[in-house]
Amino acid sequence: MIAKQLISEVIPSLRLTDDGQKALNWMEIFRISHLPVVDDREYIGLISDKVIYDLNLIDKKMDECREHLTPSHVHSNQHIYEIASVMSELKLSLVPVLDLKHSYMGVVSVMDLSKKFADLVAVHEPGGIIVLELTPIDYSLPQIAQIVEGNDAKILSLYTYKEEDSKELLITLKINQVDLSPIIQTFVRYDYSIRAVFMDESILNNLYDDRYNQLIKYMNI
Repeated sequence: MIAKQLISEVIPSLRLTDDGQKALNWMEIFRISHLPVVDDREYIGLISDKVIYDLNLIDKKMDECREHLTPSHVHSNQHIYEIASVMSELKLSLVPVLDLKHSYMGVVSVMDLSKKFADLVAVHEPGGIIVLELTPIDYSLPQIAQIVEGNDAKILSLYTYKEEDSKELLITLKINQVDLSPIIQTFVRYDYSIRAVFMDESILNNLYDDRYNQLIKYMNI
């Protein structure tokens, strides 16, 4: 998924003749803190509500605010991960999108981005979640996929995360089954450490009860 596929259909751009008050009004309406300034299709820069308030630019035209605009932008062919990186690093509520000739196309907002990320990680798909904890050297995607698919399930999404000051890698799996009991048991059999499981509570309780009963039976032998 790339920038040109994420462009907002509703957020407008400011013209050089618009003033700071109009910018603030639009920011309030669309619940954002930045807006692009555009002259025809030429991208001039990005202005923020903080700059308008801090420098008292409420009555100033955007043409008079050029020196206070930032050039932040992405290009139409940049991947969604790159867009997220730019917005996070610069703390932007939106980022302008330019084509390969540097002409303005529109903006991608944080809201647009979050909705698409929700689709990417299959948030709306039914299923359960398993979080594995392992060392980077033990991470094998083929083996993880084999364990899941060996239980007649599919991985809908997968992402990795490393906590600060930790050597362990967290692997989060969204799986297309609500009952993850067989998959959990297989991971345990392969000596995987399971950090967390998110699925139907009644099924999860049954799994814990079953494992408890097996333990008691073993102890009574």
